[in-house]
Amino acid sequence: MRLKDLAEHLGLSQTTVSRALNGYPEVNEATRRRVSDAADALGYRPNASALRLATGRAGAIGLVLRGADELGPHMSEFLSGVGSHMAAQEIDVLVATVASHAEELAAYRRLAASQKVDAVILHSPTTRDERAELLLELKIPFVLHGRTEIGHPVAWLDIDNAGALERATSHLLDLGHRRIALLNGLRGQTFAEHREQGYCAAFADRGLTPDRGLMANGVFTDEAAFRTAQAMLARRPAPTAFLAGSMMTALGVFRAIRQAGLELGTDVSMIAHDDVFPYLNADNMYPTMSTTRSPIRQAGARIADLITQVLAGKPLEEVHELWPVELVLRESSTRVRE
Repeated sequence: MRLKDLAEHLGLSQTTVSRALNGYPEVNEATRRRVSDAADALGYRPNASALRLATGRAGAIGLVLRGADELGPHMSEFLSGVGSHMAAQEIDVLVATVASHAEELAAYRRLAASQKVDAVILHSPTTRDERAELLLELKIPFVLHGRTEIGHPVAWLDIDNAGALERATSHLLDLGHRRIALLNGLRGQTFAEHREQGYCAAFADRGLTPDRGLMANGVFTDEAAFRTAQAMLARRPAPTAFLAGSMMTALGVFRAIRQAGLELGTDVSMIAHDDVFPYLNADNMYPTMSTTRSPIRQAGARIADLITQVLAGKPLEEVHELWPVELVLRESSTRVRE
């Protein structure tokens, strides 16, 4: 199918269809989605070589990962979303791995010099992210998965981490829990700071102060969570509930609860952040896991879409999306045991 055929099928001009497929901001969202859906249904694919020659673009976007810690199930799901959207646009995804922050900055400089990518996805931002500042300096377009404050407009998509943790903490407080452990992400990362803010806000709303000894920061792995939860459960008095930063964290906490001779959902409660993994379903766990729920694969696809809009010239001030997070209550969160 040619562009002309697709335009005739939709009753639109070829210019409108072309601009819709390339994310130009003057095409409204409804038309853009109609064109995109029709292109998918009818099997239309633009000529990649002609498109690159006409636009002067590389036809690729970049993503730099820092070591094995970032090559886990979260990134796998995220990349599935990014890749599926970009494949439909015949845009490649270039992934590079580095061992340190310095190497990551060097990787962005190489990408700028080589012109191998048209844009970058910047993930796990800090509250004032040096990488974002560098990309602006290098004039590489990017979209943040998260937020940062660097004094310049940037494009971003984020979830309401503060609101999610405030709701989850409030629910546990309503159930009578006061010793609520928070297993959070690395300090300085924006999402972790926002989650801590939400957690503390829920206590403050009730005139309470959380125990700082029950607030931990670290990587989201089963083993790290197991060791942290094990140490917390050895304290006296021990926590009666946990807020786990991810489903991988929740698995480690669950092991620690079992090893302590306790039962989840009876002796100890837990709410985990669930990024909706198809192979780790909260409904299939025993007991079923209460979660703050956010689809990371959909976030990846949407960020890929936003990148195409940024490349088409959409103002960065207009590329800001904050997604709500659903609180799904199941069997793992119950009233505190007297």
